[in-house]
This record gives sequence, structure tokens and C-alpha cells, in this order.
Amino acid sequence: MPILDRRTNQFVEDKDTRVSVGIDFPFGRVPDGDGYFKTSKTTVDAIKNNIKLLLKTERSERLFQPFLGMNLKRFVFEQITEDVRIQIENDIVDTFETWLPFVELRDIEISSDSITEDRNKININIVFNIKKAPNSLETVGVVLE
Repeated sequence: MPILDRRTNQFVEDKDTRVSVGIDFPFGRVPDGDGYFKTSKTTVDAIKNNIKLLLKTERSERLFQPFLGMNLKRFVFEQITEDVRIQIENDIVDTFETWLPFVELRDIEISSDSITEDRNKININIVFNIKKAPNSLETVGVVLE
């Protein structure tokens, strides 16, 4: 049975570099390290990895979690109009409310490379903060191809 954390400030500040929070992506082995895989040492780095993985995961791709992820790759070959941007933003907001409720979205920027030859890319930049630490803004970028 889990133990409920009833402290008023449940957000842990990551000051001890000996403690790992999550697995770092992409997977990689750490030679002569403290474990087998590369790990993220801070909560913010772990959340950035979670955001990247959530945006790049297609729905029904994950076994036993058919609703995890987003279907953003369907927009890669479409023209990025204002309606498509709004639809992507709404999908991101809804998905974050379900899977990352501890993250507060501040800004979502969606763009495509229409000038260069790589027109089939969508760049998504998300500005966020952790709800327990509202004064620290972080940014994560994802490129969908």
C-alpha cells in the first residue's frame, strides 16, 4: 500500500546529484556509471523527457495504455493553417490535463519549415512550469517528421 505524502510542500528540489529521477532518452549505456542506462538527475529534466515522449507517442502505440500519446504525425503532411494550429494546441492541452496534470502550460508555439526543403516538419515549442514551482519557466522543443 502506498504511503500518502501529506506535506504542504511536496515538490522536492533536486540538489543531490547522486540521486537519479528518471531514465534519460534516447537510451544509452553509461560506461563505468552508477547503473546501466543514462539517467536524468533533476525533476525538470525528467519532465522534459516526459513531454517529448508524450508528444511523439501515437495513440494506441503503447501496450495496455491505448489512450497515452497524441496523433500529431497526421498533421505532418498537411498545410499548417490557423485552424490546424488551434486543433494541435487543443489536443496538447487536453492530453497534458490527463497525463501530466502537474505541469502548467504557459505558451505553445507551432511552426513548420515552409521556406526550406523540409516542409514536412512541425516544430512545437512549449513553455511550461511545474505547478508546485510557478516561478520557474522551462522550455522544451519537439520536431515531428
